[in-house]
Formats: sequence, structure tokens, C-alpha cells
Amino acid sequence: MTYLGEGWDSRAELVDGWVERRPRRPEAVPQLLRESVVMPWLAPQLPLPVPVPVVISEEPLVVRHELVPGDELTTFNAAQGRQLGEFLRALHAVPVAQAEQRGVGRMTLPVQRFRDEVRVPGGEALLARIDGLPADTLVHGDLGPEHVLGSDGVLTGVIDFGDLHVGDAAIDLAWALNSTPPEFADALAETYGVTGELRERALIWHQLGPWHEVLYGNDIGDPQVAAEGLQGVRDRLRIGVSPG
Repeated sequence: MTYLGEGWDSRAELVDGWVERRPRRPEAVPQLLRESVVMPWLAPQLPLPVPVPVVISEEPLVVRHELVPGDELTTFNAAQGRQLGEFLRALHAVPVAQAEQRGVGRMTLPVQRFRDEVRVPGGEALLARIDGLPADTLVHGDLGPEHVLGSDGVLTGVIDFGDLHVGDAAIDLAWALNSTPPEFADALAETYGVTGELRERALIWHQLGPWHEVLYGNDIGDPQVAAEGLQGVRDRLRIGVSPG
């Protein structure tokens, strides 16, 4: 058995060549169960390998799936950007009604907790911008370098679909358009067909990302995690702001 790591919601171990995942907290149980229902249906519609978990124990909950090859991205190129653009075009074209029939719902943002626990200059203006954003697309919901895998200069898979939901397509473009080198980001944007409006919404979601880290740090009683999240909030709110 090899320990693979853990995220906010689950921990993973490699057992006899299979990835076994267990929830870290009770709220993660429905997420893992939903993945076991949704991913066998979704995976054939996507152009990159993704986890297809199967429940092997209900109490305690354990799901198992094949190991998706590759490592988290540390270097970026245009070919990878085109691959991710194609992946997101395919994911975002999946019929929402069919996903909802399999238990995929919409995401409710903890706006009041954001207001209460993340008090920074410019914060209220950002929260005002998320009101009214579209929620009409099946999205991964947590797309970043740790969940996009690659090897030898090409992408080999996408993992961690625990935050899969019906939401704004721009949330899946947030990291890719705002935290990757231009070669990768430009190739993705061209392949996907990113518009100016999509790019603006992607920045909103990118700026909102660390707010969740603050709340998570507070939930687990870890001041360092919360402090790192708060610094991330401040840093991202400065994006696009000219020094005065």
C-alpha cells in the first residue's frame, strides 16, 4: 500500500495497483458516492483519461479506480493548452439535464461566510460581481495544476471530480487563463474559443479561489491555512490594478 496524498475531502492510497479513496470528513461521503454514479457515464464523453470510481465498501466508504497516469503539471506548452481546451469543450458540451438525472447539482457559494470571515479592501466589490453569473454548464469546479496530469510534454489525464457541478463555464478557465504561461493559456483560449466576457468571468473566479481556503482553514482550526488563504485573497484582488 502506497500513500498518494490527501485533499480537502478525501485521502488516496495505491493498493495493488488501484487507487483507493476514503472521505476525510462526513460532507465528502455524498461527493464520492456521486462520483461513482456520474463518472462511468461521463468518462466516455471526454478526450482524456479520468477516474471512474467503484464503491468497494459502504461502511466505512471506500471507492476504487484505476490509476490515472502522469504527474501534476510543473511545465507548460502550447500542445498541452490545446489538449485542455479540447477537454473543456467536451466537458462543457455534456447535456446538463442528463448530469442532473445522475445527481449533479448546483453550487451554492457561502457568500455570508465570505463577508463575515474574509474582510479585505475590495472584497465586497468582488462579491457583488458574482451575483448573477450563469449556472448552465457541467463543470469540473476545481481545475488546477494538481488535478491536470501530464508526462513527456503532453496531458495524460484529469482527476478529482468531487466538485463537479452545474455552474459557470468560466470557473474551469480561471486557473488556466490566469496562472499559466502565455504559450499554454493562449493555445487553450484559441482551442476553446474564449470570448472577452468569458475571460472577465474567469478572472472573477480566479480571484475568488483563495476565499475558500480561508474558510477551510477556519473549519479545521488551522490559522496558518487561513492566513495563507487570506494572503492569496489580497494578492489576487490586485490583479489588473495599476499601481497608483
